[in-house]
Amino acid sequence: MINPDARMSAKVFADDIEKAPMRDGFGSGAVEAGKADSRVVVLCADVSESTRAEQFQKEFPDRFVEMGVAEQNMAGVAAGMAAAGKIPFIASYAVFSPGRNYEHIRTTIALNQMSVKICGMHAGVSVGPDGATHQMLEDIGMMRMLPNMTVIAPCDAEEARKAIVAAATTDGPIYIRFGRAVTPTFTTSETPFEIGKALLLWDSPVGGGTLKIAILSTGSLGYTALCAARTLAEEGIECVVLHVPTVKPLDTEAVLDVAKRAGRVVTIEEHQVAGGFGSAITEFLSEQYPVPIHRLGIQDQFGQSGQPDELLAHYGLDVLHIADAIRAFIHI
Repeated sequence: MINPDARMSAKVFADDIEKAPMRDGFGSGAVEAGKADSRVVVLCADVSESTRAEQFQKEFPDRFVEMGVAEQNMAGVAAGMAAAGKIPFIASYAVFSPGRNYEHIRTTIALNQMSVKICGMHAGVSVGPDGATHQMLEDIGMMRMLPNMTVIAPCDAEEARKAIVAAATTDGPIYIRFGRAVTPTFTTSETPFEIGKALLLWDSPVGGGTLKIAILSTGSLGYTALCAARTLAEEGIECVVLHVPTVKPLDTEAVLDVAKRAGRVVTIEEHQVAGGFGSAITEFLSEQYPVPIHRLGIQDQFGQSGQPDELLAHYGLDVLHIADAIRAFIHI
């Protein structure tokens, strides 16, 4: 388990913490990967500006393919390019890729174990005013069920950059999930990242406290989970926070360790609770080390229009509601 600094630096919680959309990490990571390997190509479905694929397009115009509004065709073309030895990244909104082109991803990419890197942008309710049609809340479940598919949900723009760079040197199909909203960039270039490994963000007890809960998060809510842990620690409720960027394959050793230490687990995700990250954790622990588990996420609903912070609060995924849910859970 990676744990560079269990309590994190005080500056992580500063009011002026740097913020950026996670897709910025895709743009810079794709350019970095492209400079390291000439086989890297990027295909985009008419959303190069909003996905930040335009950064790769400007740097490597001969290795960028604008597919137009044709996500299904994009998956097939990318599979063919991978079969020919390229390392293709395909970028579109998650509601369209993997939403619209799921069968093509399943059959041409996953079934044939093609090394296509599928980048699903604007996932989660924090897409905001675009509303339910564009708020993809089912993609983790869809993709983790596919054989041969690796599933990654970075926590911020910096980790997203690292995920792209790592994906370019990893064989096989990979799905990487990106939120749209501006979020705190609380990891740094020195923070470790490895596909298949979890990151211990917060470790307690301190000062003789008793460990009461293990908080496991993935994706865009990693910083929120960390803030909730600090809030609870100030009340004497000691936690561990395990950020799990790779939903598949799970870092089972790290998950098992925190479950054994705490005896209770809360999972947090900006995704349907059915079939998502919390389900993956529950499936594993139910067989290996059964403990009480409470899954926080979207409870069998579609999204709606609103500002990102308003929507997260409405669905119980802000710091206040997460802390309240954990307080209630540990007193059951």
